Amino acid sequence: MRIPLDYYRILGVPLQATAEQLQQAHRDRTMQLPRREYSETAIGSRKSLLDRAYSILSNPEAKTAYDQKTFHALPGQAQEEKQIQETLPSLELEDPHILGALLILLELGEYELVLNLGQEHLENLASETETGSQLNAIPQLSRADIVLTVALSGLELGREQWQQGTYEQAALSLEKGEKLLLKEGVFPGLRGELQGDLYKLRPYRILELLSQNANDALAHRHGIQMLRDMLEERGGLDGTGDDRSGLSIDDFLRFIQQLRSYLTSLEQQTLFETEAQRPSAVATYLAVYALLVRGFAYKQPALINRAKRMLMRLGSRQDVHLEQAVCSLLLGQTEEASQALDLSREYEQLAFIRENSQGAPDLLPGLCLYSERWLHEEVFPHFQDLAECKQTLKEYFADDQVQAYLEALPLDRSEKNQWSVVESTPERTTMRESAEGGNLKKTEDSQVVPSPSLREGGETQPKRSAARTATLTRSEPTQVGDRPKNSPSQNDSRDRRENQRPVQRRVQSRRGSSKTVGRSIHWGRLALLVAGGLLGLWIFIWLIGQVLGLVGSLFNNTPTLEGEQLQLMLNQPPVEIPEPPAQPTADTGPLTEEKAKTVVETWLSTKAKAFGSSYELDLLSSILVDPALSTQRQRATQDKQDNFYGDYEHQVTINEVTVNRDDANRATVDATVNESVEFYRNGEVDRGASYSEEIRVQYQLIRQEGQWRIQDWSV
Repeated sequence: MRIPLDYYRILGVPLQATAEQLQQAHRDRTMQLPRREYSETAIGSRKSLLDRAYSILSNPEAKTAYDQKTFHALPGQAQEEKQIQETLPSLELEDPHILGALLILLELGEYELVLNLGQEHLENLASETETGSQLNAIPQLSRADIVLTVALSGLELGREQWQQGTYEQAALSLEKGEKLLLKEGVFPGLRGELQGDLYKLRPYRILELLSQNANDALAHRHGIQMLRDMLEERGGLDGTGDDRSGLSIDDFLRFIQQLRSYLTSLEQQTLFETEAQRPSAVATYLAVYALLVRGFAYKQPALINRAKRMLMRLGSRQDVHLEQAVCSLLLGQTEEASQALDLSREYEQLAFIRENSQGAPDLLPGLCLYSERWLHEEVFPHFQDLAECKQTLKEYFADDQVQAYLEALPLDRSEKNQWSVVESTPERTTMRESAEGGNLKKTEDSQVVPSPSLREGGETQPKRSAARTATLTRSEPTQVGDRPKNSPSQNDSRDRRENQRPVQRRVQSRRGSSKTVGRSIHWGRLALLVAGGLLGLWIFIWLIGQVLGLVGSLFNNTPTLEGEQLQLMLNQPPVEIPEPPAQPTADTGPLTEEKAKTVVETWLSTKAKAFGSSYELDLLSSILVDPALSTQRQRATQDKQDNFYGDYEHQVTINEVTVNRDDANRATVDATVNESVEFYRNGEVDRGASYSEEIRVQYQLIRQEGQWRIQDWSV
């Protein structure tokens, strides 16, 4: 076989090398042994080539003849090394020396050349027949060394391509070496190195396949499938399984954030809805994002309704009330949107919403402005098909299918809201740059949940002008008469109370129509009262007569009673009177671990009843106070409407109890809760939603009327 090598390259010396340089190079190369997996045959073949090169180049006559033959150089004619390399010198080698030549090419970094020549030589060896001769036996014994050299070339070439950023090419090189070792069944340690690099390379390949192959459907699907494989091995987005990529949970979540912009909203919805069934709080939140943006951008409110229901599952662990408010807004459920805003603790966003609702009876104008900006600036950019989407609230609510769906939704607790769209174009304002849309924030049990970001700023909504942003307003204004100028929160509460009493509002709108009417109503009521009094007096006189007649008959004719008579005694009642239930005594002492455990266990047993098949929602107020009470009551009510319930089992361990230094009626309880629940939907087991897990929870307790209650908690 002809190998593209010359004696100068074999020793690693220039054409003008002196005798001392040749001797030093030969000694150094001979002492540098290859990997320990090589056989003595391979090491001997390599040394034989080194000795041959030194013997020729160290002999002046042999060197001159070799230079003239190989480089066409005349005696005394100097050539530049660059010119020598362009001539591509080569050596015709017999089988015993081919292995040594491949090994030297590997040391010189000629990885692709080794792959090609090595594969060719292996094919030649495979085609040879066994003759039993010693000449043919030597190459057959060297087959494993050839395989080792080819596999090492694949490993080094893959790592080189990895550094150059050509990840798919790197994977092909690594796979070529790994498959060869698997086929031959040799060198499992080296095969493990190749596999390890392939696993570490996988996230880079996924990004390359998804980002650089937008028009290549096959490559795109391949990237998504590799991502699914990683998720399966890790046990989900926030799983603790080992996919051998070397990425921690935080690193992997950052990786997911990085690739989201290369996935369409449908791809994200499909992927994260599947992952949410593990269950996974992170996947649930990302699925909510995908459902929300698809529902809004493609005018499919049914998807928004699904997103809202999924958010209610997260409500017990995270403050997602702002997202719930956006969903309720897009579903035309203004009462629920206002309630969600009241429960939210996203103070900066609420400040923006209130500032842009000045002069309005509620916070809906500010919520509309926030929702539209949030979707455009923070959410849409993370979806490949929606990065340039310019959908507005006006276009969404003007769609016939959207209107038909909203009309068919169950009514709010208040009257059904009528919506109209006011067109406007808000000025751009400078708001605080926050974390990237969907930036991941971590809770104490490593449950990582994305939270929406908002840019801070203020813009007062002008009254019904062309510059007003595309917002939704009620078409029938509420008649509230003269109101004192209250704070925005007071106005919100009053407005919602009036929404809950539509009949009363209509009556109030007709007040003060005429003084004459007021007087006629007054005399009519007086006449009615007089007539009623006379009738009552007649009935009273008739009853007195009946009683007197009955008493007289008892004294005149005393009947004889038959049978066993009831024994009545003045000193004891005829039947046993049960003791009244004991009232709970006020707890004025400090909160101990034993008391804290009782409070937490009471909540968990109440949870099992409220969210179980009996839906005992009234029990929630016996252990919870707002904001936890409102959140859990809303969630339980929704579960009851969906015919969704769970069979809960709990175990509690109290880790620490901390009483507030400034207020002895407030405390924090750190607990470990083992929660197992089997969910049922319409009477059938929902295995996708069921789970069994151990979580670390911090409960916020408050003492009210001498009893400890749970006010809130965080996981």
